[in-house]
Amino acid sequence: MANFKSWLANLTLHLFGWKLVGETPAAPKHVLIAAPHTSNWDFVFMYLAAKGLSVDLSWMGKDSLFKGPMGPIFRAMGGVPVTRDGRHNMVAQMVKTIGERATIMLAIPPAGTRDKTVNWKSGFYHIAEGANVPLLFGFVDYGRKRTGIGPSLMPSGDITADMDVVRDFYADITARYPRKTSEIVLRSEGRGDFGVLQVVGVEAEERVN
Repeated sequence: MANFKSWLANLTLHLFGWKLVGETPAAPKHVLIAAPHTSNWDFVFMYLAAKGLSVDLSWMGKDSLFKGPMGPIFRAMGGVPVTRDGRHNMVAQMVKTIGERATIMLAIPPAGTRDKTVNWKSGFYHIAEGANVPLLFGFVDYGRKRTGIGPSLMPSGDITADMDVVRDFYADITARYPRKTSEIVLRSEGRGDFGVLQVVGVEAEERVN
């Protein structure tokens, strides 16, 4: 069944005129940087890339999404419920979730929104650091119609040095809407951070042209 899903995902990407790049990660647990993020189509291509590489992609959604009839469907698609209130720290929730799983690839769009921001939110880094798992460089490159998974990086604690590696990788990757591409910089590097994480279901849906 896994081989069929991989074949189907690769076929779908081919029909779109896209190329899948990368290899199935060797380590069982990762935090996947899902970037750039300027369109709803980004998730579609990143999801197909994961399936094409025989990986089950997980993503965060606010807990109310999982309480109705769509809950089981969202969970089957890799959704992980997150409680969003002052009593619950989302980084701690995700570190705990990763620790409880035998395997997981948790995809996080660090920009936190499809609109342009002055920086990335730092939650993706702190989750990987807290869970002691590598960051994987997931990408959707509309300029060359490529999507997939690049190299991995184990957080060193030196955020600026690690982010320099991240910036270098994403420097030539083109978003669907380049003008909405967020700056790849964290608060600790000298700019304001508007929050930690973006959770699916919080922001309004964007009309895809």
